[in-house]
Amino acid sequence: MVVASVVVTVAGAAWALDDTQDNRSKQADRYMAATPFKETFQDSAEQMAKNLPTEQRKAFKELMTKHLDIPALEKTIKEGLIKHFTADELKALADFYGSPVGKSALKKLGVYMAEVIPSIRAEIMKAQGKANRELSVDTEKK
Repeated sequence: MVVASVVVTVAGAAWALDDTQDNRSKQADRYMAATPFKETFQDSAEQMAKNLPTEQRKAFKELMTKHLDIPALEKTIKEGLIKHFTADELKALADFYGSPVGKSALKKLGVYMAEVIPSIRAEIMKAQGKANRELSVDTEKK
């Protein structure tokens, strides 16, 4: 069993991509092709709009995308991917999100985010209110 683990580890290292800027860039392109930002953002806006009254949904979706510079955001995303992830990590992400399971998970991400963001936002607001009150008390004591 130990021998098998060593063989798999050594073999895995042998199959690893060289962590070059070129390989990172190629794998970032693969990842971005598997997770198209524009579609993902539009899906998220669609899901967020469901939290609004019906008559406000269309305007909300239009405002969310109207002035969005997709090429500029995609450039920023790619630069961030290349900066923070290795070629192997980007390959793994592209492989996963390019797979049927990954595509299914990605489609659910917008629904998930729309569902949890209001709660996260509410909790952050509560924490901020408590922090502000605590800071006020500390300032008054001094």
